[in-house]
Amino acid sequence: MGDKISVIVPVYNVEQYLERCVDSIINQTYKNLEIILVDDGSTDNSGKLCDELVQKDDRIRVIHKENGGLSSARNRGIEEATSDLIGFIDSDDYIDKDMYELLLNNLKKEEADISMCGHYDVFSGVVENQVTKIQQWKLTKEEAIKMVMEAKILSVTAVNKLYKKILFEDLKFEIGKIAEDAFIMVKLLDKCNIIAATNEKKYYYIHRGNSITTQKFSPKFLNVIEAYEQNYDIIKNNYPNLLNVSITRLNWAYFYVLDRLLVDKDYTDKELENKLINYLKTNRKNILEDKLFTRGRKIGFVFLLIHKNLYKKILKRKTN
Repeated sequence: MGDKISVIVPVYNVEQYLERCVDSIINQTYKNLEIILVDDGSTDNSGKLCDELVQKDDRIRVIHKENGGLSSARNRGIEEATSDLIGFIDSDDYIDKDMYELLLNNLKKEEADISMCGHYDVFSGVVENQVTKIQQWKLTKEEAIKMVMEAKILSVTAVNKLYKKILFEDLKFEIGKIAEDAFIMVKLLDKCNIIAATNEKKYYYIHRGNSITTQKFSPKFLNVIEAYEQNYDIIKNNYPNLLNVSITRLNWAYFYVLDRLLVDKDYTDKELENKLINYLKTNRKNILEDKLFTRGRKIGFVFLLIHKNLYKKILKRKTN
């Protein structure tokens, strides 16, 4: 049957999405799978549904645990996995039927440690288009780090990838953080010899109104900056040729947190707001000369340099 793949699915209060996710795994063209559903202390019917889904396919295993967050659930899944290859799927997402066949074939062909594919962003049920020209790459770890940090073709997301389990021998997802993927991905790639990649989209990443990507502002969003500060340090010490892209991503993280803060009319922290703005103003030369930032981002930044209220107006118009 070929190498077994352990597919780890953290589950928390997703009863209306879970069956679609699991069906997309069950129906994979690659059949030698172990499907590990980690019920992370769900308070809806998700835990019960996990137990019912076991009856649907004997490859499914269920683990019930106290709530500890996404990272905790993924770490538990890694501990429970019985195969040498693992993948992660978020329980409100789903995948194309041949995703794992494609990832495994590329992994084997390139004798790689990680195999990556592209993902669709799905907003309000609308799926973006597939790439017009499908490409594949055999990457060194430096090339792969550059590609995920640029985030134009591939990104730091953990879910649209296939890993050799040994990579997690001394690495775990950080518990209690958001942006957990950004904290670990560069460290994982740093341990690799070869990475296989394709821009072909096979994973459907669902953006929900109450998900981490769209929720109200919280100081937890500062984890995004923390993650890219860590990545900056790793790159500065080990991949000096990539220093520019690590600076870009750190600047992006400051924009990300500032934007989330400014669009939330119910959250006020002037000290934090000024700290974020001052950082960006201090790095104005890098931002305005950076080819990775869009023209729209740079125009918005110019308005921020003039006055934050002008920037705030543009930002709110854009988000509405």
